[in-house]
Amino acid sequence: MNDPEATGQPRTPLTKERVLAAALAIADRDGHEGLSMRRVARALGAGAMSLYHHVADKDALLDELVDLVFAEIELPPEGAEWRAALRQRMRSAQDVLRRHPWAIALMESRTRPGPANLRQREAMLAVLRRAGFSVVAATHAQWVLDSYLYGYVLQLVTLPFEGAEGLAAMADEVFLPQLDAETHPYLAEAAHALTAAGYDPAGEFDVGLEVVLDAVSALRGR
Repeated sequence: MNDPEATGQPRTPLTKERVLAAALAIADRDGHEGLSMRRVARALGAGAMSLYHHVADKDALLDELVDLVFAEIELPPEGAEWRAALRQRMRSAQDVLRRHPWAIALMESRTRPGPANLRQREAMLAVLRRAGFSVVAATHAQWVLDSYLYGYVLQLVTLPFEGAEGLAAMADEVFLPQLDAETHPYLAEAAHALTAAGYDPAGEFDVGLEVVLDAVSALRGR
């Protein structure tokens, strides 16, 4: 990489925002395991030690990145009916985590939660408490909702295909040749029916979300 000073160009000042943006790009591409202070510094054309003026260490960097992810998630709208508010927030969270799937493993692990993280948790708890959930029931509800969210996104992003066209192609080339109609009649039937219908697993989120919200509703008043 060319040194800006050697070419007569002014060096772009290193800021915390630039450090976080570079780190986020690396995490999105290579996962949080591929993230290091040295790699971030290299992406910025800076010395690794210069990063420590903006973040204390890698763990602090991960705290900041997780908070950036939480900040992208829409807060549940105030004044909306509780199911509608949670539905909107969960859909937003699903979209965000599909962009940053590496964050799933870190969302619940931070011991120094940032402001966006705390805003999300306060807003979710406020929706449930105002809807008549007890503290314990609201806690149960949040566990159920988060478990569904993280599990769904993790399963979706690890599928070996993308979208209805990807599923159809993989069914023709990989799945169906392995399915004997006599040994696996229901699997073969499902593979044919779903590909013919243009089935896309990305549509499963809303189906499962309504089931989860029905289950959560049963907790209210306990």
